[in-house]
Amino acid sequence: MPNLRLKQSIATWCFPGVPLEDLCKAAVEMGVTGMDLVGARDWPMLRKYGITPCMVQGAGGFGRSTDGARFGPATGWNHKENHDALERTARQNIEQAARANVPNVISLFGNRNGIGDEEGMANCVTGLNRVKKFAEDQGVTICLELLNSKVDHKDYQGDHTSFGVAVVQAVDSPRVKLLYDAYHMQIMEGDVIRTIQQNIQYIAHFHMAGVPGRHDPDETQEVHWRAVAKAIADLNFTGYIAHEWQPNNAKDPLPSLRKAVAMMAV
Repeated sequence: MPNLRLKQSIATWCFPGVPLEDLCKAAVEMGVTGMDLVGARDWPMLRKYGITPCMVQGAGGFGRSTDGARFGPATGWNHKENHDALERTARQNIEQAARANVPNVISLFGNRNGIGDEEGMANCVTGLNRVKKFAEDQGVTICLELLNSKVDHKDYQGDHTSFGVAVVQAVDSPRVKLLYDAYHMQIMEGDVIRTIQQNIQYIAHFHMAGVPGRHDPDETQEVHWRAVAKAIADLNFTGYIAHEWQPNNAKDPLPSLRKAVAMMAV
């Protein structure tokens, strides 16, 4: 098993053709120690293989798409009318994560639906202030995901690092951080390495994927992902970076996953 300076994870939804136990066995062989977006019923399977469910469901989600896209509109903290439901869900999922020693839960900023950034930020801060103390007491980090609004998530408000950082700074809790999805931020703003270096204190978790297309992060893509991984590791980052890409060869994805994990082993 390789000695990995940067902890790696696999977003299981990207590899639906591989049975979970087979994916766990392959992950152990590759040196991967985490998995993202796995439901609670499958956490015992991960633990059997020494794998941490390192990012699980928190609060917010995606509605039904009306145009054939994989993801519909995002419901998040940027609209006050969502706060009651989001608080209930967040508390339930944080408590469940804490019982299982799961470090992070995912959450969303939400679609704009006509509101400006200043109002959206203020609403996010108000809503997250309702749950931050509970997250602190439980020892679980709420991770707000940055997504692109150009290709995959039209109208999403948390589509630039500056927006997310402003919210996290205002909430001012060690348990409210960003999920920095480098695939999405490459599409929206580029300058990924410098942005990470300048904002690492606000980031708890990373996602990555090839750009364009969200496929294998190989030499055909516009981002040199090994350099990104090295930059993150050089910052002494102790969280996870997750492979959240859909393999070009969906029928036999493990060879490309093995190659990508080795590339990120810095």
